[in-house]
Amino acid sequence: MNVQVLFHDNCFDGAASAAVFSRFYRERIRADAAFQYLGLTHKPGAEGIDPAVFSGQENAIVDFRYSQDPRLTWWFDHHASAFQQPGDEAHFRADTSGHKFHDAHRKSCTKYLADVARERFGWDASPLADLILWAEIIDGAQFPSPQMAVALEEPSLRIMTVLEANKDPALIPEVIRRMQTESLEAIAASPLIATPLAPLLERHQGHIALVRQHARYERGVVFFDLVDQGVDSLNKFIAYALYPDARYTLWVGRGASRAKVSIGSNPWKPELRKHDLSAIAGRFGGGGHPVVAAASFKADQVDKARAAYQEILAELSSVG
Repeated sequence: MNVQVLFHDNCFDGAASAAVFSRFYRERIRADAAFQYLGLTHKPGAEGIDPAVFSGQENAIVDFRYSQDPRLTWWFDHHASAFQQPGDEAHFRADTSGHKFHDAHRKSCTKYLADVARERFGWDASPLADLILWAEIIDGAQFPSPQMAVALEEPSLRIMTVLEANKDPALIPEVIRRMQTESLEAIAASPLIATPLAPLLERHQGHIALVRQHARYERGVVFFDLVDQGVDSLNKFIAYALYPDARYTLWVGRGASRAKVSIGSNPWKPELRKHDLSAIAGRFGGGGHPVVAAASFKADQVDKARAAYQEILAELSSVG
């Protein structure tokens, strides 16, 4: 049985979800399954998922939005923005397979998937307890402090850092395979992670300096523009380490393939959040969670990205 597992690319929760699904499927559904892995990314605008990705005898999506393609046989997601195309939610609600699951109140797809696999299929997830715990901490921003999230000393956070910056299509599938049987400590110490990590840690220190230099803090919002610095991805907790009383962070950047507006709320002060950030991002073709979201634009649409950034800044700053 050839199983194509499609996962949220460049994301610890996406990779961990793929690992948990694979082990569950092998142990409870088909012991002879052979897995292929392909990361999915959010495209500028609201494009649907390319039908060509459904190339397996079974096709699973984990930690990513829904598809009405009839070849999709398993689906697990926890994003509030899971249903992007017209008719997606109605199609999901009408599904009778018992293999498609969504809960926007869950902090991580990994733990949600493990819980469903245990409750519905009698699967024992305990051998992957550490992986599931760290996916919950990372995706749910359950760190005891922003300093821990920025220091990147834990093995899981070092893996996260490599996954988020990765451009090698072979690396994350290999991490997913190892996550099914190896400890996070062993994976982080292996050349697979340790080799690309060293320059990323140096770049991370540069990002901290950039945020310190460019960020402004007004009316509860930390905001900054890194378009001219060529940055479209950074550790989302840097701003809270620098401004621990902030309600929101908002920034715009640009990389080689996209411009991006990122929005976050302070996970250490959840009572301050007054907006559904996924709904805000959704107005610009993006999505995410009520507490953290983003919208992507084409690389040559910097003006549109900056206009969205300014519009969102005005909205977030209007709260008393």
